Amino acid sequence: MSKSAVVLLFAGLFLAGGVISFWKQKQSKGVILVLALGSVMCLVSGLMRL
Repeated sequence: MSKSAVVLLFAGLFLAGGVISFWKQKQSKGVILVLALGSVMCLVSGLMRL
């Protein structure tokens, strides 16, 4: 498992936690959407590097 894969997976999970937090705080949908897209891209690229 490469270091870059671990970093990307960690970043994706971190951003996913931000999505959940912002959703509970009733933030704007645009901010939540951008965080969710970033989270998905990090998780997918991390999984592809495994």
